[in-house]
Amino acid sequence: MKVTLLATLLLSAAAGTALAQQQPQFTHYGLNGMYLNPAYAGIKGQGEVSLIGRYQYLNYSGTFDGGGSPRTGLVTVSLPVLALNGGVGLAVYYDQVGQSKMTNAALSYSQHIKLGSGKLGVGIQGIYTYLSKGTYNAIDPEDINVPKDASDSKFDAGAGVWYESPKLYAGLSLNNLARSEYSFKSAGTKGTASKYLAENHAYFTAGYNIDATSSVVVTPMVLVKAVLPGKFSSTSKFDNAKNYSFEGGVRATIDDKYWAGVNYRHQESFSGLLGLSFAKDNAMRVGYAFDFIAFNQDARAFSSHEIMLSYRLPKPGLATRPAIRTPRYSF
Repeated sequence: MKVTLLATLLLSAAAGTALAQQQPQFTHYGLNGMYLNPAYAGIKGQGEVSLIGRYQYLNYSGTFDGGGSPRTGLVTVSLPVLALNGGVGLAVYYDQVGQSKMTNAALSYSQHIKLGSGKLGVGIQGIYTYLSKGTYNAIDPEDINVPKDASDSKFDAGAGVWYESPKLYAGLSLNNLARSEYSFKSAGTKGTASKYLAENHAYFTAGYNIDATSSVVVTPMVLVKAVLPGKFSSTSKFDNAKNYSFEGGVRATIDDKYWAGVNYRHQESFSGLLGLSFAKDNAMRVGYAFDFIAFNQDARAFSSHEIMLSYRLPKPGLATRPAIRTPRYSF
């Protein structure tokens, strides 16, 4: 079988390899807990709406199958539900890599438990994924292993825990618990279908707020990602070091209004982040991240770019005003 490079990579993923991350990644992970973990839903005690647009490997010069630069758009919503001492969340993203296009929606619920100076969230989520593959530049147009204008959709699930306090946050999550298998009808006359297996993805993230001065907060942060192939009963599920990656950085925030940071993504890039908060109570935030691709530029490109826009809703108040006490009627 002779197909182009991108088709080969995608079909390798369909065959079950987990040496590359299947889900999109974001440099604003330190401000994007709702995408990473269902237990984050409502944990801040106020609503949040965020939008992120990412253009990875800008202007990658591949001449095969629609280019190759991943382009991703993400919308997340996190809302507290005070009556249940919990929260609900929604994360929807669209991700395109060459001829492969994925639309994913995850609806989450988190139950909050008071723990020390903070709250522990225990969350679950239902996931819907629509995956389509376009027309690949196969040398043999009748190759039965090459999908053509095919699509499939599946439901799946995820779970996680998240701890949030004024100083520390940390979360651990796992999604694609059912390891759904997608089927794509081939271009050939024999009607065979290529397969794509959605492997389990695990995320661990943490950050700690350090009061450097009365107006400056410094936040070291880390994100560890894993693609875990095989069933949970498999003894080799967690063994392959190539299935793990990590990134870490630090962000400085001034008066909860301006921030700047740096980040390192293992064997890929160094990043710079800038951001500004404005409007009442600094509720609106806009951020930009630039990734300098320092490794394997021949197979990627020089840079990636990411823009974030978010809005923090006012904290919910009391439904009724408290009674006014006065000595005049204290008899």
